[in-house]
Formats: sequence, structure tokens, C-alpha cells
Amino acid sequence: MSDFPTKTRVVVIGGGVVGTSSLYHLAKKGWTDCVLLEKNELTAGSTWHAAGNVPTFSTSWAIMNMQRYSTELYAGLANEVDYPMNYHQSGSIRLAHSKERMQEFERAMSMGRYQGIPMEIWTPQEAKARYPFLETHDLEGILYDPTDGDIDPAQLTQALAKGARDMGARILRFTPAVGVTQQDDDSWVVHTEKGDIACEYVVNAAGYYAQRVGEWFKPYGGRTVPMMVMSHQYLLTEQIPEVEAWTKEHGSKLPLIRDVDVSYYLRQEKGGYNLGPYEPNCRGHWMSKDDPMPEDFSFQLWQEDIDRIEDIVTDAMERVPLMQTTGVSSVINGPIPYAPDGLPLIGPMPGVKNAFENCVFTFGIAQGGGAGKVLAEWIVDGGTEWDMWAVDPRRYTDYTDQDYCNQKGMEVYGNEYAMHFPHHEWPAARDKKLSPVHDTLLALGASFGAYNGWERVNWFAHPGDDTSHKSTHTWDRSGPWEQRVQEECEAVRDNVGVLDLPGFSRFMLRGCGAAEALRGLVTGGLPKVGRINLVYISDNRGRILTEMSCMRLEEDVFMMITAATAQWHDRDILVNALPADVTVEDMTTSRDTLIVTGPNARRLLSNLTDADLSLGWLTHQSASIAGWPAHLVRVSFAGELGWEVHALNEYMPAIYDAVLDAGAKPFGMYALNSLRLEKGYRAWKGDLSTDYSMLEGGLSRFVKLDKPQNYPGKAAIQTELQAGVKKAFVTLLVDAGAADAPYMSCIWHSDEIVGETTSGGWGYRVNASIALGMVRADLAVPGTKLAVEIFGKKFDAIIQADQPLWDPTNERLRA
Repeated sequence: MSDFPTKTRVVVIGGGVVGTSSLYHLAKKGWTDCVLLEKNELTAGSTWHAAGNVPTFSTSWAIMNMQRYSTELYAGLANEVDYPMNYHQSGSIRLAHSKERMQEFERAMSMGRYQGIPMEIWTPQEAKARYPFLETHDLEGILYDPTDGDIDPAQLTQALAKGARDMGARILRFTPAVGVTQQDDDSWVVHTEKGDIACEYVVNAAGYYAQRVGEWFKPYGGRTVPMMVMSHQYLLTEQIPEVEAWTKEHGSKLPLIRDVDVSYYLRQEKGGYNLGPYEPNCRGHWMSKDDPMPEDFSFQLWQEDIDRIEDIVTDAMERVPLMQTTGVSSVINGPIPYAPDGLPLIGPMPGVKNAFENCVFTFGIAQGGGAGKVLAEWIVDGGTEWDMWAVDPRRYTDYTDQDYCNQKGMEVYGNEYAMHFPHHEWPAARDKKLSPVHDTLLALGASFGAYNGWERVNWFAHPGDDTSHKSTHTWDRSGPWEQRVQEECEAVRDNVGVLDLPGFSRFMLRGCGAAEALRGLVTGGLPKVGRINLVYISDNRGRILTEMSCMRLEEDVFMMITAATAQWHDRDILVNALPADVTVEDMTTSRDTLIVTGPNARRLLSNLTDADLSLGWLTHQSASIAGWPAHLVRVSFAGELGWEVHALNEYMPAIYDAVLDAGAKPFGMYALNSLRLEKGYRAWKGDLSTDYSMLEGGLSRFVKLDKPQNYPGKAAIQTELQAGVKKAFVTLLVDAGAADAPYMSCIWHSDEIVGETTSGGWGYRVNASIALGMVRADLAVPGTKLAVEIFGKKFDAIIQADQPLWDPTNERLRA
């Protein structure tokens, strides 16, 4: 075809709501020279059979932001692009059957209030008055969201497509992409059945075909996209006279019902109902070689399977007895892609330059508008307005084999509306990565959590402690772990503790000019040989991109150590930023780490090692421990005298046994979190995220504006320094009740929200509830009285002095 584009700026693969939203938002940002490829007609995948619900509710700050943006976009889109759409913001009511569910609702309402979403808590009687067909006798309460509703997915997709076309972008229907080739300059050629298209960037927005498309990128450093496909059914009833009469009288649809404790939504569809269950006895498709994904499943469905959802349908009929007066007109049973945590993949493709993902959407209609915005920001600006780590494809690494994806997808679907309690660990697909001392930990009573696939100990149970999953179903700090965590913290405070930390992300940097290259990347200085210090990397806006421990082994040899979950994120930062003659070797899986810490740590280690234990804080040295080679680093995230012991996996069992035999008490991640809060140590992607600048994060001591290197964000930091920060990092002591402040709890001053918590917990050494957070800069003064909202209740809080709560002068740490 003569007008076939052979060159463009971005190629988007996939013509559902997410793909067209990506194209639309790229064009909105001025990148109109972009092309979307769809192998069939637009909406041919999950979009065409989607129910079209558009909620804002989430307990994830990033997801709520994204969904809120979608509702705002959709409300004005029809007029903006001159394309009619059926979008009904009918509002929704979420039903709570328990106190714990009401606590979740209060938390979501607080987050929504901060984002401008006017959610309300209703009594069952108030809900009955507004929804007369609803049975409310057994309910604890209701969450009402007036912005919730539903939209026609096909009309939405066509509206986004029209908007993109009107701005100059191209959409090629019936043009299947069949492969990609990366050029020497990291640009791409996308191959189609009608010809090749050269482009700077390519986006995988292929929906439930995203894994197949993702395989094209494996020769260029990619991986298999972590996903699976679920069978989701919803049924449509025949028309109901009472529903039609109510709509005629009120001029609107009934609010959408979500009975989250039973696991379904019930929405008015014309004059009847649309019932969508998420059943525990769910079914996946295309999960093995014996059940392969077809080459083309466009506009197709599976046979209905009503028996699977019968119990939920029966419950819904009891909740809204009107449903018993009508029949089922049709059942829709179609494919929905699931990532292992149920959240989409939006952002840079791990390990592949100039390739992005915007795929694996379980709720693509609700999130599609926001997803297009986020994707366009990634490509055009190199970063996103909101920190979007919750959906970043690099949050998964090499443990996500297909078995893992299948098990987790089934688990997430069967618990779609489940509460995510802070101490609950989901059981499916565990033990993907084990510490070399895993069996020893198990014998000591370890209760594990998964961190980037690695099994780390959260706490150590004693015989008789309740370690059942049900015991973790609480928002409170109290549970069978509380006494044990206190004992572990006290052992670190009074004697010596040992924590096994498998999965520390670590990268060896070597090559002539490595030091100079690093200086041009980090905001501050580098350590001398034999020393270690924290370094920070900011984005071009001066916001906190990542934190690494930088250990200098030789003049141009460094070991960079970072959070377990940051492995692929930080690997990409280093590989993409450093010159080709500086090698970046990922050494994460070959080594294990122990934290040996407490006032008696030196005494304990002195009987096990030939190391010079008189070397001061922030030093490191090679030595033997219990006769085995190791590396000792004089740091402690617990804030006590201590060392990190790094050793090859094969040496660690003997070293760990020797440390235990010498009298160290094992402790876990819950205790470490408490200990680090007392020292004000930040956690990555909680306290340290791109939502905050380096200066807002209180990290000015790690910023060198006088060094000659123009590192990323330097100009932005200089500008902010002159203008003054809008927010400031603070430590709060909170007069809390039974629960500590979760992430993104509102901080109040009188009747105004002035900030948010970034992490919180109980400090067992200071015997108080602690919250770290960001507040309006003018209020960030020690002694200022504020309030922290925790599950709907405000608790008094006081800003503390700009020094640690525990060991404020670091005498114990430096002993």
C-alpha cells in the first residue's frame, strides 16, 4: 500500500483501550508521529467483552491515582474528541460484613479524600434508603463512591482512537505485527505482514497476547512477560420492571453494588442487571503446552460455565431479591490477562533499551486512561508524574516462571476483593528462591515472607505460637508475632542479633573510568578505597530514583548494593547510564548476607574472625569467619554496633551456624523494620520514591552541587534550592491506638491535610508508634503538633527533632 508508513517515532502494538490510550496520550504530548498496529479490528481482545466498570477504589496510591485520572478523562472525552459515549457515573456502594473491612474502607476513603475523590461512609440504613432493593440486615457498613460507574468499552476505544487520529497519529487495523529487530543505535524495526516500520520506541500493548509479543524481545535482553490468562464470566439478566421504574423516577441508574466479602459486583444494565463474580474455584486458560493459546482469538468467547459461579449467584439473589424475579439473558465468558499480583505492567521493558510495556490489564477499562498518560510520560519525559513502582514491569525478576504466574494468577483472581493485611503472606507459588541457610531458619521457627522471590524470615515463632493464615487477618500491630518481634528487638538492643538477608541486589562495576562515570551519575561523592557510603541517583527533575550502598574495592572497582526488589530497576539504571567499557556484573544470586548487630557484636565476632574489628564505621575488609572467606562491612541498618557479613552461598551455612553457636539471637524483617524506623532510616519505594525530590527527602547531605559533573537532576536541584522546598521529611511520634500508620496515611493540621506518611510502625526500643512522612515545609518544625489519620481516626502526633529517636548521637552505632 502506497501510504504505508515506513518510519515513525513510536509503534504501539495492540488496539484495545490501553493501546489507543497510549497513542492518544503520546499525541497529546506532541508526539503525533506515532503508529498503532492492530492485527484485527480495534477492541478485538479483552476490550470488546469487558464489562466496562470504572471504579476509583484502591488501597494502592498509584492505582488510585491512575483510576481517578481515568474517570476525569472519560467525563470530558466525548466532547473533546466529538465522539458520543455512554458513560454513567452512577456511583457505587461497597458492602462491609466485618470491622476489618470497614477499616479498609476508612483507609481508602482517606486516600481518596487526599486525591479529591469525595467518598463517604454510610450506615446500612442510609444505603437502604438510597437503594431500596438491597438487603442490609447483616452489614457492618457501606463505602459510597459517587465517581464510580461504567462506560461502553468499544465507544471509549473508538473515542480515544479518533482523538489520536485527529492529532495526526496513525492506526493500522488488520495489520499484524510479526516480529521486531533492534538496530545498532538501539532503535527498532517492527515487522508486519504489510511491511517494516522503523521507529525509535516500541510499546507492547498486546493484552492477553503480550507474552507472545514479548518473546520477540528476548534476543535483545528481554524476558518472558510474567502473566497468565483467566476465564472471567459475567451474566446479564432480563429486564426488571421495578428497576426500569426506579430509573425513570430518578433519571439515573442505580448505584453499582460490590459485595467484596462474597466477591462479586452487581450493576444495573439497561433495565436489568449485570452480575460479575470472582469465584475461588476459578479457571485459567492457555496455561500449558497441552492447552496452547490460539493464533487468533479475536472477538471470541468460551462456553459458559455457570456451575462454577452458582454459589455467588445465589448469594447475589439473596442480597437483591429482585434478581429472583427474572431470568438470565446471556453469559459472557472471556479471557482476562493477569500478572502475578493482579496489577498491570506499565513502563520500561526490563533489560531492553527503548522498549516499553503497557499490558496485562485485569481492569483495563478503569485503568486505561491513566495507563496511557503514564506510558506517554515514560517515553516522552523519561519519568512519570506519580511514582508508579506498583506497576513497573521491573518489579518482577527471574523467579516468575510460568508455574509461578499460573499459581499467583489463580490466587489473585480467587481473592480479587480480599483485604491485603500488612502481616499476611499469600501462600501460592512460594519457595522460588531460598537462602543457603533456609533449612536452619525453618528449624528455628522462621515465619517467612517473599522479597523479590527470596524467602526471608519475618519473625521467629516459638512452639505454640499461632502461625495460621487466619491469625494474620488484622490491621493491628498485635498478633502472635508482636511479643516475638519485641524480644528480637531487645536482643539486638541488649546483646547481639543475627539476620539472614538473602537476595540483596549487588552489582560489581569494573573498568577504566568507572569512578568518573559514577561521579557523573550519583548526586554526591564516592567513598575512598576500603570505605562504603550511601549514594543516591535522581531523575532529571531532581527526584529520588534510587539509593545504593557504594563499596569501593579498588580505584575503579565498586560493589553497588541495593534493595532486593530493586534488582532489575537498578541494573537498568547502571547499564543504561554507564559507558560500555564499564562492566556491570549482577552478583545477586551467588552471595548471601548476614547482619550481625548489637552492643556485644564485636565480642562475639572476635572469637570467630581474623578481621580487624577496630576499624571504624563505614569501613570494609576481606577476612575469614569460622575459617571461611567473607567480607565484613561496618554498617548496620538496625542502628547498633554491627557488621554485614557477605559470603558466597556455599560458605554461609557454616558461618551462620558459628554465629548462632556463639550466642547471637536470630531476628527477622519485622524487627529490622522497627529498628530502622527508630533511626529514621528510609525504605526504598516507601520513604524514597520519585514522588519526592532529594531536598524534600532530607537528603541534601548526599547532594554535591559544587562538583563539576552534571549528574541527572543537578539543575533541577539547584532551582529547587533557590525556590525552597514545598514539602519536608519528618519523623513523628504518634499517640496511636492498636494500629500504626500505614503508607500514605493523611497527616492533618487542624482541619487541613498537610502531608502523608511514607512508613510507620512500633519502635520497641523507644516504646512508641513512629511514622515517617512528608509535611508542608512551613510546618516541618520540631515540636509541631499534628494528627495522623489511621483507619478513619485521627491520632495526635508531634514532629521530632532532626535526629534519630534512638541513639541520637550515634554513639552506639560507632562504638
